[in-house]
Amino acid sequence: MEEDCILGQYTEGQGQPGYLEDPTVPRGSKAPTFAACKLLIHNERWAGVPFVLRAGKALNERGVFIRVQLLPQASPLFNMVAPDMRNELVLRLQPGEAMWAKMVVKAPGLDMAAEMSELDLSYGERYQDAVIPDAYERLILDCIRGDQQHFVRRDELRAAWAIFTPLLDAIDAGAIDPEPYPYGSRGPPSQDAFLASTGYVRSSRYTWRPRTLQEAAETQAKAQAGAPAKAQAGAPAKAQAGAPAKH
Repeated sequence: MEEDCILGQYTEGQGQPGYLEDPTVPRGSKAPTFAACKLLIHNERWAGVPFVLRAGKALNERGVFIRVQLLPQASPLFNMVAPDMRNELVLRLQPGEAMWAKMVVKAPGLDMAAEMSELDLSYGERYQDAVIPDAYERLILDCIRGDQQHFVRRDELRAAWAIFTPLLDAIDAGAIDPEPYPYGSRGPPSQDAFLASTGYVRSSRYTWRPRTLQEAAETQAKAQAGAPAKAQAGAPAKAQAGAPAKH
């Protein structure tokens, strides 16, 4: 059990007090403020596929993500793909609902070089005129309507308690000491080795930044300065004013 989870507790950092410095927290409390768990489903479809759940307080960012990372090809077609370049499907539940597919693609140009790119759907940018309720607004409305489709079922709740009750009992018995991590950090330092043991690869080659249409147009104009125009006169423009551009 211990090898499948990491527990942490935040300490002071960035001018903020640590968990144990809260006057309402008992002295010497081992209550975790961070947890990372690896779960496995023992059936034919999901055999060998780890599911990693992570949650914590006082971290460097606030958000809820679902990330599906694909394994690289056993025999890649080209040798230009670095080991830390992985295709991923990412769903961001909050803040700002979005989903994007991170892909390894060939960089434009004559050189054989790979880079990370994405197909992106950011709801707040794509549907700027739509009113997107937050999670609690939707659930309260479901309660009023008697709609239970977004709530946890009883059998799912029982299965969750069956999985985590042994871990909670071990925490209450003081069998597991939470690892300290500074306020505002990514969490316990040992989580990197823990994630690597599951096969997950953290890439530092990918940077996602939405650009405005004006920025994209200026970049394209600089790139085409002095080059013959390829667009035909009278060809309809595909980009609409105000539409966000991605790179």
